[in-house]
Amino acid sequence: MTPSRSEKQLIKDCLRGKSAAQKQLYDQFAAKMFGVCLRYAKNYHIAEDLLQEGFVKVFRYLEKYKGTGSFEGWIRRIFINTAIEHYRRSNPMYSVVEVKEKDASEIDNAALQELAVDDLLQLVNELSDGYRVVFNLYAIEGYTHREIAELLGISEGTSKSQLARARNILKEKIASRFSETYDAYVRQRL
Repeated sequence: MTPSRSEKQLIKDCLRGKSAAQKQLYDQFAAKMFGVCLRYAKNYHIAEDLLQEGFVKVFRYLEKYKGTGSFEGWIRRIFINTAIEHYRRSNPMYSVVEVKEKDASEIDNAALQELAVDDLLQLVNELSDGYRVVFNLYAIEGYTHREIAELLGISEGTSKSQLARARNILKEKIASRFSETYDAYVRQRL
């Protein structure tokens, strides 16, 4: 997928230093990229810093965009890499012993239906940094364990282990949250 004619013109204008085009590019992608930043950041303020740092890189490296593939995908990749760089600077990596993913019982689909997207994002954000980053890269961004290992400087086994632990923690949190919601619903009906 190549950029549309209007995106090509926007890129050219940005490369020429036209501030109106740079503002348009920012306005067009800021909300989506802020969502990416929020998934990786510990809090709102760090996400804002990542957003700013990411756009600085977008404008700095815009000339390197080849025009092949999705322009939004190219921008998203910059933001993910920016978030990962921040994570790596902020969190020393420790080797984790690989564990096999345990067969956890599946959560009733009703539990997932009761949770809103914001609730799920909050639960993901409650994960420890390592679990959250690996979960986001694998489950949301679609990276393989090999790619995650290379990005984070960890082994594939560590990536798999972090993902398994993140999933188990999320399952427990969802089950707990659903149980609380269900109990409140029953009390309300009585």
